[in-house]
Amino acid sequence: MPNDNDGRSAPRDVSRRHLFKQVGLAGAAAAVTAAAPGVVTAVAQTAEPTAAAPKPQAAMPAMPLAAPRLEALETLTAAEADTLEAIVARLIPSDENGPGATEARAAHYIDRALTGPLRGSRASYAANLAATDVYAQAKKGAPFARLTPQDQDSVLADMEKNVATGFTPNAAAFFALVRAHTIQGTFCDPYYGGNANFVGWDLIGYPGIRLAVAADEQRMKVRAKPERASAYADAGFAMTGATKGGGHGHRP
Repeated sequence: MPNDNDGRSAPRDVSRRHLFKQVGLAGAAAAVTAAAPGVVTAVAQTAEPTAAAPKPQAAMPAMPLAAPRLEALETLTAAEADTLEAIVARLIPSDENGPGATEARAAHYIDRALTGPLRGSRASYAANLAATDVYAQAKKGAPFARLTPQDQDSVLADMEKNVATGFTPNAAAFFALVRAHTIQGTFCDPYYGGNANFVGWDLIGYPGIRLAVAADEQRMKVRAKPERASAYADAGFAMTGATKGGGHGHRP
């Protein structure tokens, strides 16, 4: 949800600042559930040729239009992925403070995890992402992903307050579930499919996992140089076989 200073009227309970207070520096790095590999994104669209455009000659076929990079979905349907992407984008939005859940690929993390450690939540996502669209259509006149950010915030506020109807077991329970998973996907070790390019760690100033801290880095008000590496890239994990998944639910 939006920052308190961005001019919108989102409820404080789901604001970006409130999220960071609850996550905490150490908790953000530690509160991670293991996930299985996979990917998530919307389907690319190609442009239709105009009537005035000349037809390509048989000997020289037209060059294909550049399309966004496609990523396969592990478990979510295309419609579910669109709705989830829109939800996580409002829970931790991209704003003047930096990138958010979209850039961190939090929805990708969730999609992967739903094939493994979070598989018990798959039915809830199927039922309640659909319920989100039904409620958004009834209240705002369009599926959730097609609403304005302000209308999306209004729907999410109704879900958090348990005002929204049609959810299983209720709207507040699903809101809490997807919010927790969005936080995990934004701030987890990149090994699990979220925190792409370490944007989540950079956002909260977490320097990454390290075995030693130099004296200069222990000074007050000194920000340690980021270690842009997954914990699973460490040789110690390779020795124990953790890079092949270990007990973390990840499939290489």
